[in-house]
Formats: sequence, structure tokens, C-alpha cells
Amino acid sequence: MTNAIEVQQRRPRVAVVGGGLAGLAAANRLCEGASGVRPEVTLFEAGDRLGGVIKTEHDAGFLIEHGPDMFLTKPAIVSLCERLGLADRLIATNSENRRSLVLRNGRPVPIPEGFSLLSPGNPWAILKTRLFSPLGKIRLGAEFFIPARRDDADESLKSFATRRLGRQVYERLIEPLVGGIYTADPAKLSLNATLPRFVEMERKSGGLIKAKLAERGNATQSSAAGTGARYGMFASFPNGVSELIGRLAEQVADRAIIKTSTPIQGIDHTEDGYIISTENAPAETFDGVLMAASAQTTAKLLRQIDEKTADLLDGIEYASSAVVVTCHRLEDINNPMDAFGLVIPSLEHRKPLAISYTSRKFPGRAPEGTILLRTFLGGAMHPEILKNSNEELLHITLHELDAIFGLRAEPLLSRVVRWDQAMPQYNLGHCERVDQIDLRLADFPTLAVAGNAYRGVGLPDVVENAEQAAMKILNAI
Repeated sequence: MTNAIEVQQRRPRVAVVGGGLAGLAAANRLCEGASGVRPEVTLFEAGDRLGGVIKTEHDAGFLIEHGPDMFLTKPAIVSLCERLGLADRLIATNSENRRSLVLRNGRPVPIPEGFSLLSPGNPWAILKTRLFSPLGKIRLGAEFFIPARRDDADESLKSFATRRLGRQVYERLIEPLVGGIYTADPAKLSLNATLPRFVEMERKSGGLIKAKLAERGNATQSSAAGTGARYGMFASFPNGVSELIGRLAEQVADRAIIKTSTPIQGIDHTEDGYIISTENAPAETFDGVLMAASAQTTAKLLRQIDEKTADLLDGIEYASSAVVVTCHRLEDINNPMDAFGLVIPSLEHRKPLAISYTSRKFPGRAPEGTILLRTFLGGAMHPEILKNSNEELLHITLHELDAIFGLRAEPLLSRVVRWDQAMPQYNLGHCERVDQIDLRLADFPTLAVAGNAYRGVGLPDVVENAEQAAMKILNAI
């Protein structure tokens, strides 16, 4: 009888594997509990720090983001900030210079006003732009008359954009603007998995221009919305994105056990639960496990439990990239730097994918009279550049910045940040693959996966996915 009472009173134990944003958000949601259930949570992180790709550094008055420098203010992440007491810390992007540029014939030119990802903007702005030739503009306008695709098969970004907007618009704008976000090969990038809104626009309205006209009948766009990206919808924190990680880590540490520098050696599933083995400690048994590591690591650890799920996870490819941070005096650059950033088409034959004018986006990122730039290299299309040493990557970056902007002096400060196999590739069929993973895991009610490899690479998508995974376990234990 005593043993039965102890079993009834014992709180269920849940392990979270991975201490990036997904793992912390999931652990936090598990600690909050649901329906009167609040499990004991243990978070395992292989590395010596939490946050994953989110890391903020402060040096000589510069705020240096090693990873993401802002995020869309979608409901999931805003709700999390509210629950963490961070809502009043959110800051919007600067209202000045809220636009993006694209490199054309070696010179930065503005993206046409209102052009957002795949959606054409102000027709007068398109007529005036130097970005497209007269024939390119005519082909873009002809999108209105192109019939909608009839089948529902997945389509790549390249196929969709060239079919609807023409090859010139794709090559000069869409490829660098959208492909660069995912550091992906646009010929493989799944539109259903990355930009389903545009698939729906074609399906419902018959085309992108028709959908845009329908939208104008329902709402008016702010003139401060910006071009290229919806900058008015982005936010960060005064001390960088790591503020979110810091507060999450504090909240989780108060209610759970966090074990850093503790890589998982193996996970077994028995009738008693999930047995997790680490290198320097006895194995522990848990009622549930939430995997918030990379898809590749998750595949390795789950292979003993379900080989088919592991195979599906292993099929998610990753790309590597590097971010080269350079800080300059404004007087040392022969360019007004009056934008938030510059994207670079492949046809320009330059080394960078994009250059973010980071200190133009938010206040407090650089001292007065200086600018902080982040240059992105590598990705699925240019992996060979990452074979260079850090010193060589810095040299390449400075050469490229000089060619594009004109530099009069060496940078005040620099950093080279590498992200090895950190960017999941949402290739064609990705949605179906993730659906199959979910279907397989339905047989394991207290086992879930979360992270940027499944249903969105943006920080808000990661938070939403992580909290949904946590709820699956909470509802089952």
C-alpha cells in the first residue's frame, strides 16, 4: 500500500535534451505545468553554455550578436516575453533608414518600395527602379495574367518565383532576398515549408498581384513598413537577443535542474520509462523526453527506440555558415550606409550572401560615429568558402566591403563566428517528412522533438514548436 501511495504522489520526471532556445522554452513550459501536473524537469546541454546560436557579446561599446539579431513579433514569442516579464524590454527597429538594398552591377540599389519577399509592391516604385530592365518589368507585370498552378505538389522557391515573376526578378531580387534567409539552394527550397502564404495567395486569388490588390481593399500599409523585409514587425532587446536566453535560463534554473557540459551517450526505452545515459554519471530514468537538439543528434539518440523515425530525422540536411563582424568609423566608409542591410545575388559573383548594417537597426549597438556590420558567408550554395581560416575569412570580407562600399581604414574591431551544420535545409518534401515524424512519434506519447529543423527556422517558430512539444508531453504524463 505504501509503495502504491508513493507512486501516486511521485511527480513525473521529464528530460529535455538541448539547451538552446527550443530546449529552454520547452523546459520553461514544462515547469509551468498543465492541468495540475508539474513534472520534475532536467535539462541536459552538451556544451558549456546555454542559448545555442543565440549569443551576445559586448566589447568597446559595440553590441555584437553572434547569431540572430532580431525576431518577428509573432504571438508565441510575445506571449513568452510577457510571461517572463520581458514585454517592456522589447524594442522596435529604428524608424530611420528602414529599408533594404540589393547589389546590382556592383552598386547597392534600393529594393522597390513595398516589395516584400515574393510579393510585388508599389507599381510606380517598380516602374522607377533601376533594378529591373524594361523587359523584366513587363514580365513582372504579366504575373497578373499567368494562370494559377492546378496541382498541390510541393514546389521550389526558384520554380515558383520564375514561373510567376520571371527569371530576371528571381535572379536579381528573390534569390538573394529569400534564399539568403535560409542559406539554402533555392532550387531545392520548399515553398510549402518556408513561405506557404504565397502558395495560398496563388491558390485563393489566382496570383500574387491579384492577392496584393485584394489586400489593399482590406487594409492600408504603413509608409514606414519598409522594403524587402517587414522591419516594422521586428524587435529585439536593449542588451541583445541574449536577454531572452538569460531570463529563460533564470526561470528554468529556479524550477528545474540544468546540467551543462553533459552530452547524452544513449537513450533506451523500457517499461519503466526512458533511460538516459551520460558519460560521468549514473543512468537516470524519466517518464518523458523532449529532444531539442539538432535533427542529426536526435536521430542518433533515438535510433535504438525507433529506427524509422531516426531515418526520417537523418534525412534533414544542414548547411554551415560564417558571420564576420566588423566595426568601422563612418568616416572610413565611402557610403552613406542609409539602410538596414544589403543582399547580394549570385549573378554578382561576390563572396558574401548578405551584409547587415546591424547598428542601423537598433539603438545602442555601436558608439556614435561608428557602424557595426555583419557579413554572411557560406550556406548551401557556397560551402567551399568555409574551408578558409578565420584570418582568411576576415581578409576576404574586408576585400568585399572595400569593393562594394570603399574602405579608408582597417576596422576598429572584428570577429569571425562559425556555425557548423547549424542551418536546417527545408528541401522539397520537408512538410511531408515532418508529418511522418509526428506520425511515428504518436506511438510514443511522452516523447517529442523540437527545434528549428521542423516547422520554422525563426525564433518565434522555434518557441511555438517547443511549447507545443512540451504540451504533448504534459497532456500524456
